[in-house]
Amino acid sequence: MNPTETASNPTNDKKLIPRHLQYQPVRNGRKQKIRGLWERNGKFYAQMTVKDPNTGKKKVTKIPLKMDENGIPRYVATVAEAVAAQEKLKVQRAENSLPVLGQMPKFCDYVTEYLTSSVTLNKGVETIKTETVHLNSWVKHLGETRLNDITKPMITAFREKRLKEVEPSTVNGAMPCLNNVLKMAREAGYLQRLPTENIQPLKVIKPKKRLVSMESMKQICDAAMEYKNGAQFKDLILFLCYSGGRISESLRLRWQDVDWTEKHVTIGYDGRVKNYKARVVNFNKNLEAHLTDMFTRRAPDSQWIFPSPQRGKIDKPAKTFKETIILAREKVGLPKFGFHDCRHFFASMCAMSDVAKDVVRDWMGHSTTKLLDDVYVHYCRDYHASQASKVGFEPIVKVA
Repeated sequence: MNPTETASNPTNDKKLIPRHLQYQPVRNGRKQKIRGLWERNGKFYAQMTVKDPNTGKKKVTKIPLKMDENGIPRYVATVAEAVAAQEKLKVQRAENSLPVLGQMPKFCDYVTEYLTSSVTLNKGVETIKTETVHLNSWVKHLGETRLNDITKPMITAFREKRLKEVEPSTVNGAMPCLNNVLKMAREAGYLQRLPTENIQPLKVIKPKKRLVSMESMKQICDAAMEYKNGAQFKDLILFLCYSGGRISESLRLRWQDVDWTEKHVTIGYDGRVKNYKARVVNFNKNLEAHLTDMFTRRAPDSQWIFPSPQRGKIDKPAKTFKETIILAREKVGLPKFGFHDCRHFFASMCAMSDVAKDVVRDWMGHSTTKLLDDVYVHYCRDYHASQASKVGFEPIVKVA
């Protein structure tokens, strides 16, 4: 018996290994061996000396050869393709851009790694929450798939499946989350290119929202008063209407964020706003009167403008009024009303009051005024009627 062969390791003898599992040299048309090319069980391999990325030591390894066909990776099928793939690997080795060798991580495992990475944890809480929801949907679809086996057809299949469940805009929102994971994998050397390249977003046709009137807002507030948190719900709705704040950032406001001397409220003191920048909203007469009234009724044991009714001994802000808004809007017949409609209301009232767009942009925390025109501003019928009275058709007489 060979000294290196043991009873528990009989496979050291090549005769005991089936031929189709043995590496066979690849030959060219002249029956000559092609250096560094091997074939086993119908697959081509390139034998190369590479550096271990962790230790820096050189080792000889056999790399399965693949090529891209219309953006989809597949194993090479011919000797000519194998030679071309081998040459490409040599160039990548020279440029120090070889893909990571060894078993590729599964998508589900790499998503966990991504969500716990410093890149993700440095993002805002709401952003992380949104990404996690989308990535959970991707994990259900791709699951055990290895990173390098993810293809465009798989991504397309996900989009078609999700379109049966959610709006196109939601499906579009899931794509950047997948891209973030795959980009991290590319930077780690697991991928050479992203399978999401050249995938266009789905077309989204959204009817422009109609302005919800203050009368309707008050009806919803009155309908909510029969519930235990109705008074606080009403305070929140009016604050959103008068300040243009988002629901999540408004619920985190403290009384110390209100400057009674300078007459403004600072939104986003903790940086947990959409663009990570705090902004100042100056008092208008309704906002000042509303905050003054709320201050006289404030909870003496809480720093929050909207304290949690279930805070107990721990001072914390309210988290959600979801159940209350559902019950109230159904009662008054406004099933599509949401907290964000209050932000639209604020922007529209500012526009119809001829407030400068740049000022409204700053109050709302936008980087440009484009969103005001494209999304937020809606003119009511009375405003249209008032503007019509300005139109004149008499000839203009020029005085010499």
